[in-house]
Order: sequence, then C-alpha cells, then structure tokens
Amino acid sequence: MAVVVMAINLRNPVSLDPENVEDFRDLAHLMVDDIVDYIAGLSDRPVWQPITDQEKNSFNQPIPLQPQGEASAYQDFKDNVFYQPMGNLHPRFWGWVMGNGVPLAAFADLFASIMNPNLGGGDHVANYVERQVVDWCKQIVGFPSDASGLLVSGGSMANFIGLAVARNTMAGFDVRNKGIAAAPAKLTVYASSETHSSNYKTVEQLGIGKDWMRFIPVDRNFSMNIDLLEEAIAADKAAGYQPVCIIGNAGTTNTGAFDNLNDIADIAERENVWFHVDGAFGALARLSPKYGHITAGMERADSLAFDLHKWMYLPMGVACILIRNFEDHINTFAVSPDYLSHMPRGLAGGDHAWYGDLGIELSRSFRALKVWLTFKAYGIDHFARQIEQDIDHAKYLALLVEQQPNLELLDSVPLNIVCFRYLPEEGFEGEINELNREIMLRLHERGLAVPSYTRLNSNFALRVSITNHRSKPADFEYLVEKVIEIGEEILGA
Repeated sequence: MAVVVMAINLRNPVSLDPENVEDFRDLAHLMVDDIVDYIAGLSDRPVWQPITDQEKNSFNQPIPLQPQGEASAYQDFKDNVFYQPMGNLHPRFWGWVMGNGVPLAAFADLFASIMNPNLGGGDHVANYVERQVVDWCKQIVGFPSDASGLLVSGGSMANFIGLAVARNTMAGFDVRNKGIAAAPAKLTVYASSETHSSNYKTVEQLGIGKDWMRFIPVDRNFSMNIDLLEEAIAADKAAGYQPVCIIGNAGTTNTGAFDNLNDIADIAERENVWFHVDGAFGALARLSPKYGHITAGMERADSLAFDLHKWMYLPMGVACILIRNFEDHINTFAVSPDYLSHMPRGLAGGDHAWYGDLGIELSRSFRALKVWLTFKAYGIDHFARQIEQDIDHAKYLALLVEQQPNLELLDSVPLNIVCFRYLPEEGFEGEINELNREIMLRLHERGLAVPSYTRLNSNFALRVSITNHRSKPADFEYLVEKVIEIGEEILGA
C-alpha cells in the first residue's frame, strides 16, 4: 500500500512527555524534596503576607511561545508562587471554613492526574473507587446503603444537586421539559436566616427566585425557629403556593449552630416537603462519640450535602451529595444521546449508573482517589479524634477569651467556631466594630494569624473556625495575646 505523504511532517512527531526520562526523574525527586520541606517548615513562615505590586506584575507577561524548559519553569514556580500561599495549611489559619490538607492526599491527587481518567461514565476502576467512597460516606452519616450519591467540587455544588432534585421531584409537573415557567403555583423554599449563601444562590439559579425563599428567623442559639417555620408553610399553602423544600443547617457558617433536624424532618414528612440538610462541615461531627449527638435527625434527610475538604482535611476540592432515592436523583439529570449510550460490554459498559447522569458535570476528575487513600491510611477513628480535638480547641479558646476582661465572647460555641471581639475600656469614643476590623486586618497583614469575620447582632466579630489538624493550644494562646496587643497598640496610637 502506498504511503501518503502529507504537508504535515508526521515522520517527526512531537509529544509533551519528557525528552530525557532521567532528567525528569531528577526534577521529580527535587519536587518531592521541596514539598516535604515546605510542609515541615509551615509554622516558621507567616500565615499570609500581602503580595507586592512587583510580585503581581510578574504575572503580566505575554504568553510564552517558545519552551523555557521544565526545570526553569519549575524554578519560576518556586520563585513566584510556592511561597505566596493563601495560608490555610498553617497552624494559625482559622478563616472561613477550610481544611488544611493531608500530605498523603496531595500525592493521591498527583496519581489521579497521572492516571487522568474521566469519571463521567464507563467501566473503569476509578468509578469503582468513587462508588466505594460514596458508600463509606453513607455509613458515616447514617444514610441507607441503597441511597444515591456523587462526589462534587464542594458544598455549593452539592447543595445545587440536592436542591435541583428537590425541585424536580416535588414540583408536581415535568420541570425538565416544560421549564419552571410552567409551574401551576409558585414554588417556595424554607431555610433559616443563617443559611449559607450557596443555598439561595441555588434557588436563584434553579428559577425559583430568591423572593420565594422564606428565611425563617432564628432563636438565641442561632437555630431555626420551628414555630415560625410552621407558620410560614401554613401561610404559603393558604395563599395557593407550593412548598417544595426545607433546608436544615447541620453547622451554620457563622457560629456552627445546628437546627433541630428531627423537628424539621417531622414537619417535612407531615407537609410532604423535601428535607435537604446543608451539612457542609457540621455533618461530620457525627463521627465523634463525644459530640455526634448534635447531628440527630440528619439521617432522615431526603438529601444531604457535606464537604470532605473541610472537616476531613482533604485537599480542595471534594464534597459529597447523598440522595435518599436513586430514582429521584437520576431522573433529574440523566440524558441519553447516542454518543453517551451505554454498551453491554467494553469500556462503555458497567453495571452501575454513570456519574455523568447524576449531576451536571460530564467531565469529572478522579477526586475520589485522595479520599479512598486517606481513609485507608489513617482510618475513620483517627478523623473522629481529630474532629473532637478541633471542638475541644474551640472550647479552650472560648475559656481564654472569657478570662480576659477586654475580650467578649459573642456566642455559646456549640461546635468548632468561636466569635469574639476586643472591647476597649469605658470612655472609648471610637467605633468598636471598626476597631475590631482593624485588629483583624493587622493580624492578617503581619502574618500572625488568620481568623475571618462576621457580624452577630450587629457586632463585628473575629471569627475563628477550627478545622485545622495542625493547631495546638499554644496557637490559640498566641492569638489571644496578639489580639490584645494590637488592640492596645491601636488605642495608644
């Protein structure tokens, strides 16, 4: 057969694999050494530091057209990126709700990238790893073994999946084909005023609209007022609206508060309304023999969302959404064009639903591997002890705050979040909220510690969210010392 010679030179193909395997091996060994040194030296570096204009300008370069080389590119990474982190690996990072990573899991991410499978579907081993991890997640939170589940990028996407299934299942008409505009009555969703923004963002994107989300006031413990929830549902039904979902909090972002999940489950059953639990980090308190009782009722949810990169400390980003009824789940998302049809055998086969039919992502990374490897390496009991330690650290910080006359605890600390503020002596004529904001900013800018912030009853709070397996009691003592020191510094200026 004659060989066709094309204008493109196929006799000298190009590739992105290393040209010299041994040189690449040496570079890879250097990378591993740098990673281990980086982890070992975390506490010796600032938690965070401002990025200078000169450093920012290093990212205003034209696109590289010619090769720089692997070793040179890696050196640029070390010089310009590696030592300018967000800071959430540091023992004194307590901002927002972020885990600080497990080194072994980071290497699992490396292997996941090397294998580079797509978990949208097909009969290959990565899908069985995810199935195993989802099954373990069901056991952790008390869901039935035949429930459906999916690993996603984070709690926001997990909430989106859960609420999308709730809408489609409870709407009473064919939402997928007719669209939300065909609803015979306005759909309503209920959550406490402390619910996470991802929930009302989802309600907006699902076409229900934020105006039709009822934000139920909370009690003094920041838990949903159950009586007001019942009143809101009754009023909406009387007005001809259709309640479709109640969202319960298993650990609010502001304070770690739990709603009374059993009471909400009772109401949802009685009113035939979907019960979704946003358990972003608090759901995993269930692992703790000491504190797990706070999650009671969570296992009764129709859907449950929780992050594994928060209170399981894994690298970003991996979360889990569990749906009690598999048919409700797959009926919300499954599509079957010819190019995605399942085969009886071969790579397009398999005896399990394809994960691309359980969510909106078809291209899905192998995020399950870091969960699988880490759970096997350390065991769930270790994570239970770690979670208990974080909660005990929160109780310890609260005690430290209460021992200082110029610090004020702003919440009861039900879980792992401590909200407090600096109080100047009587006669201070400035704005206390602005004073505490400045204290927080100086803590950040000096690389001393990273708490985040919120407002409780109009008071600006230094918010310390402890999902950090590297923190020690001395770190919290240091925080209190520096808050007082900076407060006095500002007042004396």
